[in-house]
Amino acid sequence: QVQLVESGGGLVQPGGSLRLSCTASGSIFNAYVMGWYRRAPGKPRELVATITSGGTTNYASSVKGRFTISRDNAKNTVFLQMNSLEPEDTAVYHCNALISTGRGTPRNNYWGQGTQVTVSS
Repeated sequence: QVQLVESGGGLVQPGGSLRLSCTASGSIFNAYVMGWYRRAPGKPRELVATITSGGTTNYASSVKGRFTISRDNAKNTVFLQMNSLEPEDTAVYHCNALISTGRGTPRNNYWGQGTQVTVSS
């Protein structure tokens, strides 16, 4: 069983910063890709950023230059540093990870419960 637990959300003023964290625990052989998605009210879920175990990153155009994703492979933890936050960044942010639980086993997609980020003055 694999669990993803997020932390770090909250209320911040426009232009402010927040740092999200997500740790995967359980029977983990390899967390190939870890990342963040978000869902704003009335909108579909969208990719924010992903990072592979090798450090290759991918960002949504709307956050490029403002957000930075990083990870600690030894701790199966992914971080999202969010700077210059805008009201449009308000959403529930979900951690996601593509994980295999053993050598030669299939990779499965896992999700965290989500953490609320609200950008408002």
